[in-house]
Amino acid sequence: MADGYRSEADPAAEELGDALLDALLTRSPASLHVYDRDLRLVRVNTAARLMHAFPVDRMLGRRLSDILQSFDIPDRTVVEQAVLKVLRSGDPAFDLPVRIRSRHDPTVEAVASAIVLRLQGSDGTVLGVVATLTDITARVRAEAGLRLLNEATTRVGTTLDVFRSAAEFCDLAVPRLADTVTVDVYDTVLRGHAPTPDSREREAALRRAGFRSIAGPQQEGVPRVGEVDTYPPATPYRAALDTLAPKLIRRLNPDASWLDPRRRRDAQILAAGAHSMLLVPIRARGLVLGLACFYRWRNPIPFDHKDLALAEQLTAHAALCVDNARQYGRERSTARLLTGRLSRPDSPRTDAVDLAHTYLPAGTGGAWFDVFPLSGARIALVAGDAATGADAADPAAMGELRAAVEALADLDLPPEEILERLHDLASRPQPAPAGPPGLTSHDTAPASCLYLVYDPVTRLCTAASAGHPAPLLVHPNGQVEPLDIALGPPLGQGIGHYRTAERTLPMGTTLLLYNTALVAEPPITPQSLHGRVSPAHPITTAGPSLQALCDSLARDLSPDPLPHDAFLLLARTRTLGPDQTNIWTFPNAPTSASLARKAATAQLADWKLDADVVDSTALIVSELVTNAVRYATGPIQVRLILGTTLTCEVSDDSSTAPHLRRALDTDENGRGLFITAQLTRRWGVRSARRGKAIWAEQELHPSSPPPTPDEPAPTTAGTR
Repeated sequence: MADGYRSEADPAAEELGDALLDALLTRSPASLHVYDRDLRLVRVNTAARLMHAFPVDRMLGRRLSDILQSFDIPDRTVVEQAVLKVLRSGDPAFDLPVRIRSRHDPTVEAVASAIVLRLQGSDGTVLGVVATLTDITARVRAEAGLRLLNEATTRVGTTLDVFRSAAEFCDLAVPRLADTVTVDVYDTVLRGHAPTPDSREREAALRRAGFRSIAGPQQEGVPRVGEVDTYPPATPYRAALDTLAPKLIRRLNPDASWLDPRRRRDAQILAAGAHSMLLVPIRARGLVLGLACFYRWRNPIPFDHKDLALAEQLTAHAALCVDNARQYGRERSTARLLTGRLSRPDSPRTDAVDLAHTYLPAGTGGAWFDVFPLSGARIALVAGDAATGADAADPAAMGELRAAVEALADLDLPPEEILERLHDLASRPQPAPAGPPGLTSHDTAPASCLYLVYDPVTRLCTAASAGHPAPLLVHPNGQVEPLDIALGPPLGQGIGHYRTAERTLPMGTTLLLYNTALVAEPPITPQSLHGRVSPAHPITTAGPSLQALCDSLARDLSPDPLPHDAFLLLARTRTLGPDQTNIWTFPNAPTSASLARKAATAQLADWKLDADVVDSTALIVSELVTNAVRYATGPIQVRLILGTTLTCEVSDDSSTAPHLRRALDTDENGRGLFITAQLTRRWGVRSARRGKAIWAEQELHPSSPPPTPDEPAPTTAGTR
């Protein structure tokens, strides 16, 4: 008969059993721990010196809980409960993960896989448990690295945008690889170029493209994202870029000679307590794009060579994504220049104005104009001239200026502040002339720019000019006058201080925006324009089509030959009256969300909008008002605007801008903006003189078109 797995008929069974026991205790690579019924350690094998010296003389006889605590095992309660379950039930436990921290060096951590079995006598008496531990640190680490690399292929490079790719890279690496990650790229990368490994351009300034810290989204780096900075000489940053070799600083000494507390970047590193860092050059397709920096300050485990290898692999993938975005930007700019779209943008459909434009190419100059829809049914009209004279054109400067304006327009800033920021960009020193020039250079005339915003609800026109001719106003009765604007200095010259002009316009007023090349002796005056406008060119709502008028007027005004490219942009104002807007003010109280939802629902029903639009708007209003009640202190204002889209605005007195985040399934809050983003075409935050406004736009179904006003309406919408 067989006794367990040992055969009594086999005379060598006893000897074989002894040999097996000896192998387990003396030669097995797996660590073996034997505990009695009270979970006291009574025996170990020679492999029990797992990872680091296991003091057998001090551990024998101690309880399992004491041993787990002495090795600073973070999940010791889970391990102890699992062992107790095996002792009581007899069901073995397999692949029980155990994280072990060294008793001598807390920064060293290992991972073991445990198998726990109950020991019992031939009569079934429970004697204790035996646990075998196998070191799987290398396997766990390799699997985590592979998962991170696999995620990089799907999470990094989702768009052809340098800043977005850099941000995605930082989000992926924090906190799984580092506590803080920064990405700096050469400024020329944003212009479609990049230094080669042997180029002197590698000493040029870099622009911060990505930053992420485990401290939270409110934490900002030095420099901030979008700002330009340089790496000082005799620092590991400069050494990594000079040698194009990644650097591992396993233990960062706060007293290192290259750390200077007077420098903002170094001061922040010291203040955070960073103790380890990785520096990896960003390279792709034979070009040097920038530098990725990884820091650890909360995680006590310093970086090692395996971390460096993983960071290199992640950075290599991110580098390809950044280079794809660089090439796309360059080729897209080239294509737009070749097709003329850079100078002649598509006119968006808008509730604010009717548009018409004429572009007269002369083959030289950098004349351009653009139209940007803004929040609250407003629209921005922009005109500029980056001409270099009659001999040469500067399309690169024109492209850079237009791209900067487009980015700033998304921030919904006042016209004077946009021009001041453009002036600051144009005033920065440009690198020596390899690649395209900046907004200004030694052989380029200063750029001019006009930024104008029109609000169809209030009929208010606000504008500021950086050396660009003021637009002309043609009133519905045919009266012509210039918009009174104080011309500020051209971009890049003098002191960038600009003043905004405000004017309330009657419905049907036509704005004329142009550049100096359109007329032989600029600027256009009401006297020089009047004869051409009326009766030959009656720019009124009763006249011919606006585009036909624009083409005819541009031909009549333009000299022959043209000194450089010229354009004329006509914008005839429209108005959204009280029957298309409504505004309410509610107290800062928990009941305001319900009151606002009911008021909005009643208004949408009055406008006869579809049920799904009513439901989604009610949810948006409820979420935004709830956020305002939570974070603001004063009254809350809700405004609805019905045009080609439905706009909902919630204003409060808090100047803190909200951020979209993805709440966990267990979170009770944090879904308001996420819900708003899912239900709307676009949304954003607009700063006000006191506080802010969160706005959201929804598409309207063809079955519920907005009403079209047939006559001029009052200047503002009142509370009903």
